[in-house]
Amino acid sequence: MEKSRVDNETSFEDAAVGNIAADRLRSVIERVERLEEERKALAGDIKDIFAEAKSAGFDVKVIRQIIRIRKQEPAEVEEQETLLDIYRRALGM
Repeated sequence: MEKSRVDNETSFEDAAVGNIAADRLRSVIERVERLEEERKALAGDIKDIFAEAKSAGFDVKVIRQIIRIRKQEPAEVEEQETLLDIYRRALGM
């Protein structure tokens, strides 16, 4: 009976230290760490693609603008382009 009580206490301590589920917390932290590593690797891949585009003669700033525009809703893009046109005309450009 004593061994069972000790096992239960150990399990309880492993499972909840200060009302924190240690295994669950460890899992969450490890998952975030893995995703951060993946993000770092992806950022490196994206950097390589931009370097490839630049070496092929493309303007990387323009490519970044196009990517940003493609993420927007068409109505939002149209509104921005209209305002840009109005502002240019106001400045005589």
